[in-house]
Amino acid sequence: MGSVTFYHSKVTLSFEKIQSGPLQDKLTNYECIAWQFCCDWLAGRETFTIHTSGSTGIPKAIELDRKQIAASALMTGNTLKLQSGYTALVNLNVQYIAGMMMLVRGLVLDLHLTILEPSSLPVAELPVESRFDFQSYVPLQIQTILEKAPEKVAILNTAKAIIIGGAPVSSLLKDMLQHLSAPVYQTYGMTETVSHIALRGLNGPTHHDYYTALTGVTFETDNRNCLIIHVPSLNNDPIITNDVVELVSDTSFRWKGRYDNVINSGGVKIQAEHVEQVMQGILADMNLLQRFFIKGMPHPILGESVTLFLEIEDLSPENKDLILQKAKKLLARYEVPRQIICVNQFAETPTAKVDRQKTVLPFL
Repeated sequence: MGSVTFYHSKVTLSFEKIQSGPLQDKLTNYECIAWQFCCDWLAGRETFTIHTSGSTGIPKAIELDRKQIAASALMTGNTLKLQSGYTALVNLNVQYIAGMMMLVRGLVLDLHLTILEPSSLPVAELPVESRFDFQSYVPLQIQTILEKAPEKVAILNTAKAIIIGGAPVSSLLKDMLQHLSAPVYQTYGMTETVSHIALRGLNGPTHHDYYTALTGVTFETDNRNCLIIHVPSLNNDPIITNDVVELVSDTSFRWKGRYDNVINSGGVKIQAEHVEQVMQGILADMNLLQRFFIKGMPHPILGESVTLFLEIEDLSPENKDLILQKAKKLLARYEVPRQIICVNQFAETPTAKVDRQKTVLPFL
């Protein structure tokens, strides 16, 4: 029988005993939210309302069916070969799909869960000898561990599988992951698909440049080359996305970027994510490791101009010019940023993703 450990409150309960009585006086407010979800699940609740993060649009509430949620957990368990009795670390916000699904996987697959409140450095207070067979992070969390807490990398390497989701994995982070012995996978999915429906190996023998569907999931594309997803557990209703992809087969694809991140500059269509990939290397070479993104900004002649937003208080005119000169050597003419805007702190969604729309609003 699996169990839940609420790390901060030092309370451990088996799934059999989790509904034995109120624990509000022993748990933190956040732990109470996780505990209540576990109680609801074990009581047989049939539907759950979850909110999207708002990273690609206005946040909205989505009602998910118990059978769909359980099917998603089983697909992940089968793909990653998660076995009853494995330990799992829950350090993503359980009020959103990624964190909630970590709870469900524990409850469905009979895992031993340890719940930590979300932070940018989730393993900071854990003993270095801690072991978790299954771990899940957003890119910011795992990069912070690798950069600022190298002594805790041993915890990462105890995993039989690590999944990373919620935001793109930069080329810098991908390079850093090559030093981990634990297998790391990038996830693809959304609240509407009840968490991830495809995985891409990022290191070791499982490394690929394309995503592979979980069992039963298939893909096609529409006339925009955007991904259409078929998931049997979702009543076979196709999910049409705004993700531009290159199909490898009906069960695998290469992700190119968001259709709504296409910049139309002088009639030339530019995929922002392609420019970001090139700029990542340029900025890293200049030891500028801050967060950044590419956005199309209004231009009186071109319609939109490629603009680099960099999370930094200020940047000298000389450094700005050097960045643009390097970009001209690696990018096509219309892909080169026409301006660099420094922002002291990017706006974020509740799940710590960069909120591009709110960040650029003051500059429109």
